[in-house]
Amino acid sequence: MRLAAILSLCVLFSATAHAALPDGFDDQAIRRAAAASFPDYFELLSMPSDSIKPEDIQKNAAWLVKALDKRGFKARELENKGKPLVFASYEGNSGKRPVILFYIHFDGQPVIPAQWSQKDPWSPVVKKRGPDGKWAEVDKSELFRPDFDPELRVFARAAADDKGPIGMFLASFDLLREKKKLPAVDVKLLLDSEEESNSAGIPAAIAADPALFRADALVVFDAAEHPSGRPTILFGNRGVTPLTLTVYGPKVPLHSGHYGNYAPNPAQRLARLLAGMKDDDGRVTIPGYYDHTHLTEADRKIMAEVPDDEVALKKRLGIAEPDKVGASYQEALQYPSLNVRGMAAGGVGDKVATIVPAQAVAEIDLRTTVESDGAYLAGLVKDYIAGQGYFLVDRDPTDEERAAHSKIAQLKIGKGDEGARQDMESRIGHWAVKALKNAADQAPVQLRQMGGTVPTADIVEPLKLPFLLVPTVNADDNQHTYDENLRMGQYLTGMRSMLGLLLTGY
Repeated sequence: MRLAAILSLCVLFSATAHAALPDGFDDQAIRRAAAASFPDYFELLSMPSDSIKPEDIQKNAAWLVKALDKRGFKARELENKGKPLVFASYEGNSGKRPVILFYIHFDGQPVIPAQWSQKDPWSPVVKKRGPDGKWAEVDKSELFRPDFDPELRVFARAAADDKGPIGMFLASFDLLREKKKLPAVDVKLLLDSEEESNSAGIPAAIAADPALFRADALVVFDAAEHPSGRPTILFGNRGVTPLTLTVYGPKVPLHSGHYGNYAPNPAQRLARLLAGMKDDDGRVTIPGYYDHTHLTEADRKIMAEVPDDEVALKKRLGIAEPDKVGASYQEALQYPSLNVRGMAAGGVGDKVATIVPAQAVAEIDLRTTVESDGAYLAGLVKDYIAGQGYFLVDRDPTDEERAAHSKIAQLKIGKGDEGARQDMESRIGHWAVKALKNAADQAPVQLRQMGGTVPTADIVEPLKLPFLLVPTVNADDNQHTYDENLRMGQYLTGMRSMLGLLLTGY
């Protein structure tokens, strides 16, 4: 009898756990809408969207305009040097309610097909984890039904970052239209075509027609949800500034037998230069790099409340100890970083030759913060290189410069995105906390600042908008690398978060 009572209570709890959303938006309805949207999601994933290929971006943009029009939006492409953005306004907008501008991007990172565990990264496949912990492909039909296993995953480039949120957004409006329910806010949508390459088109689009983007707040659907599985709100993001550092050696590659011990090797000089930028604890040694970061006791309290499992995190990353920049994972993300993301000199593997290379190149990204922007940090790096005795040029050195200087380097500073941060005790924060708590029946995780970068500042600064980020995808999604994937249970919880925001008055 007691067991029966407990089971009855469990069933009752399961049926009412999400009662905060309006009638008709229960788990079964969300599952049906999700399953019905998967063919569109797969079709979108099947269109390559590397932003360096305008023809691919154009196909995606045209598809998205049609998909949005079908769901009651007035959508159009915004010209962007052959790589159009997509802007849409919902037909149910009243013109009297607060306007929320939602942002998602549809471009994906470049791919190296040989690294992926499938034939084509742009052809989505469904996989299930076996008892041995390995992923095995299963028939797509397992996903296209309302009772699909939430542990199934879709593997494809942009499956999570960031076409997954687009699929959730479209499915959420399918359900709203099915239930003949209008959002509690007026809705505008900006779909970015170049987020993975610094969103160059957004400032120009806003400058050309600022009234088009006028809103009361901005919500960015990007980044990964907290590993705890609780809904997550991010109140800031770091920026990024790319650097390309080239150290010059001889004018041409030289035979290492004839010239080794005589012609200086630029690869070894570059390695020494980079090694000097950090100590053994991973802290940047360049003077002034962390000087502008000051965390208060209130900041540390906020970070301490985040339910991180750092033992599990280290296990997942395969590291014994983290760098010692911060006292915790969350604290580490509050500081600017200096990351060597690639190096090249000579050849490796079947392309190796016994040479002294002519030059050595390092690609570096600086993760910036509101307090330490790209110009400030790049300036410190430039001063450091010059302080190590390097003559800096802005193109390949001339013969005269080679004769006059023993150590020559070039530092190119690329276009970056700046960081942004929102007061956690703000109107938009209170609205989002209420909406996500109601939708998920549990308090969301609130993060002061995430480590990654989205073009928040490019939108927030000219429009003077309050903002936040609401991630919807799984933390172990492999974004920016091979075998990117979306756990399909996240598709459901992501829809629930979006519906919570859409159905909560601002």
